[in-house]
Amino acid sequence: MTEQESAVQTTAGTPRWVGLAVAALGVISLVGLGVGWNASGRARTAEQNLATESQTIQALRQDVGVLNKRLAQAEETNAQVRGELSVVTDRMKLTQGELSRARKQAKQISEDYSKQLSTMEESVKNELAGKASAEEVRVLGSDVSGIRSDLKGTQDTLQLARGELGTLIARNGEEIEQLRRLGQRDYYEFTLSKKGERYKAGDIMVELRGTNTKKSLFTVALFADDLRLEKKNRSVNEPIYFYTRGYRAPLELVVNKVEKNKVVGYISAPKTTASAAPAGN
Repeated sequence: MTEQESAVQTTAGTPRWVGLAVAALGVISLVGLGVGWNASGRARTAEQNLATESQTIQALRQDVGVLNKRLAQAEETNAQVRGELSVVTDRMKLTQGELSRARKQAKQISEDYSKQLSTMEESVKNELAGKASAEEVRVLGSDVSGIRSDLKGTQDTLQLARGELGTLIARNGEEIEQLRRLGQRDYYEFTLSKKGERYKAGDIMVELRGTNTKKSLFTVALFADDLRLEKKNRSVNEPIYFYTRGYRAPLELVVNKVEKNKVVGYISAPKTTASAAPAGN
């Protein structure tokens, strides 16, 4: 037998199932490798998803913490606001109570004053009816009326405003007449109806320079002792004090009304022999 024939016989003698088994094992190995690779990929994906979810949860926890802090601050601010509102409400109640008490006291004082005056008049009349003649009653009745007038004048005077130097300030023609009746100063009323118009009282002259009706302001120029003084943007009923020869006390200029290029007011001067009567425009 030859060497070639011996090899053919050996090969032909190997069973076929061995080859099939080897092939099957190869296929199983490949499938196992694929399954393992897929499982590994899924595991990595799961880990990544878990890490992402963990970060998201951590961020949510931080946001919840921030929201809790803001809520606590809001509650604290709300409590402070409620406390301040309570204090303001209490103060308003206190102020209203004080105002009510002040009004009641003023009303009571007025009523007491009226009662005292009526009682005094009644007492005087009764006393006069028993002891005095008709003529004396008439005279004393006039005295009582004079006292009443003096009291009324004193009340009116107390209601007038006072300037920085203590002088009484008239706000209208009626109050100017009240001040005239006191006899302490001379009062010269004037009306300047256009810019540049002048009014002269003795050696004193006032010139209108301009008005601001929206703000009730005016500007005037004063001429005294060969000097010119300009008073800019002064308010209604604001006294303007100035000095001039012949007066120890200050003179006073007050404007009671401001219109477009028009002012109405007065000049007040202390009683003195050096003062002159108004010379007009």
